[in-house]
Amino acid sequence: MAAVALAWAPLPGIGRRYLTTADANSVGPRDRRVVALAARTGVADGLRKGIAEFYDESSGVWESIWGDHMHHGFYEPGATASIADHRAAQICMVEEALRFAGVSDDPLRKPKNIVDVGCGIGGSSRYLARKYGAECRGITLSPVQANRAQSLAAAEGLGNKVSFQVADALEQPFPDGQFDLVWSMESGEHMPDKTKFVSELARVAAPGGIIIIVTWCHRDLLPSENSLTPDEVKLLDKICEAYYLPAWCSAAEYVKIAESLSLQDIKSADWSENVAPFWPAVIQSALTLQGFVSLLRSGWKTIRGALVMPLMIEGFNKNLIKFAVITCRKP
Repeated sequence: MAAVALAWAPLPGIGRRYLTTADANSVGPRDRRVVALAARTGVADGLRKGIAEFYDESSGVWESIWGDHMHHGFYEPGATASIADHRAAQICMVEEALRFAGVSDDPLRKPKNIVDVGCGIGGSSRYLARKYGAECRGITLSPVQANRAQSLAAAEGLGNKVSFQVADALEQPFPDGQFDLVWSMESGEHMPDKTKFVSELARVAAPGGIIIIVTWCHRDLLPSENSLTPDEVKLLDKICEAYYLPAWCSAAEYVKIAESLSLQDIKSADWSENVAPFWPAVIQSALTLQGFVSLLRSGWKTIRGALVMPLMIEGFNKNLIKFAVITCRKP
């Protein structure tokens, strides 16, 4: 008899693992739950390992071409992007996220303790620490990123204000209520449990603290729809395989999660048009001699990610893939 999927659905990019019918028949209900939990744990471990290895391998390539901000730029609608002006657009993305969330520049109200969840090589952490004079903690699954981020902070004289460590965003190594600004720039898409992800962001936020999530999502479903179309799911699965992404969700689902956690001042916006010029510029950079040589030296995971960029653009042009910002405040 064929295997029966009793434990959970497969996560793209990390393989399928199922309990078989024989497994199910050979254990009791309690043991079956234990086996299912072990299976889910194995998947989570595989996903974390894949994400860490992907960024261990690719971060150096990104930094050499695009700099220390490992996220998209924010452009005015209809603008074009070039490699030359990417830095200003990336800083604009940071500033627009802060503005949208209503983060204050007032010396008495500005954030003093910040966590950067999915910090990359620490570009946002260092920028926010300088802007607000705040202490910032960054976490990433990639040891290469954490080490590079700490080296850059030391070189820029921020070693006493900014620190980085390897940690899981779903199990953050911080006490409750520590940060008055919780920052997640393009890391939510890697989270296999979006509710747990937002719950952890809320847990480490101080009372009154602001939470900012900037992330890739799929389009909001229409009232008449229960799911994406099979063709849309197929396209997203191909992208997931290359970028170690679990199940996608919509911005509307993030809002519902925030509401379920009794978070306040919940806002969301679709910034897809504002990041549209960035992907062609990324592809253009990969076609330069520097980009081509860097890709060849980096390894297969990075090369595979580069080859999937046209699929991201396809999903983007079909209004399937959305770039969203979601902000809220802890009561």
